[in-house]
Amino acid sequence: MAKKEKTKAVNQHPNKIGIKEAAGYALGDAGNLFVLTYVSYALKLFYTEVLHIDPDQLKRLFLITRLWDAVNDPLWGGIVAKRPPSKDGKFRPYLKWIAVPVAVAQLACFYDITRHTDSPALILLFAYVTYICFGMMYTGINVPFGSLASVITDDPSGRTLLSTFRSIGGGIGGAAPLLLAPFIIYNSDKVTVNGNRMFYFAAAMCVLAIIFYFSCYATTKERVKSDEKPSVNMKSTYLGMLKSRPFVVLAITGVLISGQLQFASYNAYLYKNYFENSNLNTLGAIAQYLPMALMIPITPMLVKRFGKKELAGFGSMFSAIAAIACFIIKPKPDQAWIFMIVLFVIGFGYSFVSITNWAVVADVIDYQYVKTGVRSESAIYAVYTFARKFGQTLADYIGMALLGKIGYDSVEMSQIGYKAGVSEGILWLCTLIPAITYTAIWLLYRFAYPLTKEKLVPIYEKVQADNEAMLHSDEPEESLPEMETTADITEKFE
Repeated sequence: MAKKEKTKAVNQHPNKIGIKEAAGYALGDAGNLFVLTYVSYALKLFYTEVLHIDPDQLKRLFLITRLWDAVNDPLWGGIVAKRPPSKDGKFRPYLKWIAVPVAVAQLACFYDITRHTDSPALILLFAYVTYICFGMMYTGINVPFGSLASVITDDPSGRTLLSTFRSIGGGIGGAAPLLLAPFIIYNSDKVTVNGNRMFYFAAAMCVLAIIFYFSCYATTKERVKSDEKPSVNMKSTYLGMLKSRPFVVLAITGVLISGQLQFASYNAYLYKNYFENSNLNTLGAIAQYLPMALMIPITPMLVKRFGKKELAGFGSMFSAIAAIACFIIKPKPDQAWIFMIVLFVIGFGYSFVSITNWAVVADVIDYQYVKTGVRSESAIYAVYTFARKFGQTLADYIGMALLGKIGYDSVEMSQIGYKAGVSEGILWLCTLIPAITYTAIWLLYRFAYPLTKEKLVPIYEKVQADNEAMLHSDEPEESLPEMETTADITEKFE
């Protein structure tokens, strides 16, 4: 019996984490998604239906604000990377520093400025300022939060646990606005939105986000040691990413994944102006998140057996087939049930991509460390964050441009439901784009992403060995285990 317990202790990873801390980390992503999902889902409606900003103006707004992100996101990555760790760690402190600013910035986006002016120029300027402020604050908390996963533990099973629970937290934070907002922000006619209610719902999301951010801060711990005096060459770090095939593929899939999630918000126009039932927003959210809830308990076991790349490739193929089928079928206005079934099937396949996504990011961070010998969590995560924001920009820019092409008028369509020609165009828009996007995600995971289950083994071993060496750096040199060089490890996984 004693021998069995000793063997178990030897085999247990020194940085093993439990469900309690994984759940604590999940609270941070719930906080993220309370504010981000509501902005993604409702802000376009607020701009077009309440502020009456023209779609052509909006597509330029989304493009220009994301061009600023090309500076803002790497800037935050550099700030976080160069700041030495405090007693609370390198990344955790940002959760308490920026929780309130990001919440207030989100709330400002939903303030009805038309109470004070009817000038289209001033209304548009207000939209620019508030949306840019929200983007900057969100990056300021999301980059360190995402980087935190790679320093909570270097245990592969722990990473999968964090990614799985992050999906749970994201599901809670993302589902809350999608499930509840349609019952609150629409007037009794279920077609027109109410600006005051949109603002009050934003305030509720702000309060929840602040509570969850601080809870995440209080329940997590950084175990992977960060450099006390970080010396990071940001130029060489960013150039190194461009030469890294795993990172390039990760960034492209990030554009597509985030773009599709953002594009799904256009379903609100489909429900309102094609199926003429805004309650479908809630059913759509259930169809999106229920499959993920069903897959969460078994995904860690599947990852352990098949690998993250392999599972994400299978799931994205499943979603691509369902999306293509929906485009071909083209449900009629009285066949909303067909669209809901397709969303559920797509959600089933996408759940594997979503649940494993953040563990894949941590794998790429480890890969870059082994290749370069430099830890650059925040820099990598900042560029990946920019890639995801760029995906959102493409989705909004293309979506708004196509809405204009099919004849969507924000003032007219905010007051009516179905309109021949325009409504069919919205259906075409909401079925073709997902078919293209999910197919592209599958092709990238299947043929381009190189980090298979087998190739990750030596990377994990190298990261664990280096971390243990850093933790025991004060011990006499002869007491430290002999370690393989980066070149040895690189030869193994290439």
